[in-house]
Amino acid sequence: MKQLYIKQKVFSLSGKFTVKDQQENDVYYVEGSFMQIPKTFSIMNTTRDEVALITKKVFSFLPIFFVEVNGKEAITIKKEFSFFKPRYTIDAAGIEVQGNWWDMDFQILQHGEIVGTVSKKWFTWGDSYEVQILDDAMEAVIIALVVAIDCVKADQAAAS
Repeated sequence: MKQLYIKQKVFSLSGKFTVKDQQENDVYYVEGSFMQIPKTFSIMNTTRDEVALITKKVFSFLPIFFVEVNGKEAITIKKEFSFFKPRYTIDAAGIEVQGNWWDMDFQILQHGEIVGTVSKKWFTWGDSYEVQILDDAMEAVIIALVVAIDCVKADQAAAS
């Protein structure tokens, strides 16, 4: 089992932050496009090779986010039409999210098996998440999913 930590910088306009391991070494770099359409977030490994790309669809009635992992579309997050509480669906082949993903406290399952867990760390400056990877082959997908959900939440907060 591998533990990774995502801590966003609260006042980062460009959306740059890192994913660290237990020894606080940088494992992934996340860079958002600033003042660019479409809005994107690139997730890169330590050699700065892109492992995932999150893109917000432009000209859409309701927000849609596409997540590519290793050049292949893996996850789509769509806002559903609702009058009261914002509702989203996460579409990913063979991947399911169980728990309260809006509060960043959930499990990620692949074909019914838990491959990762995410929990928000309280009393920290900015948003911090602990991500446990139970299946190393799913690491990039899990990190991309967590960053994408955080993008959706930030987009919703900006729209409110």
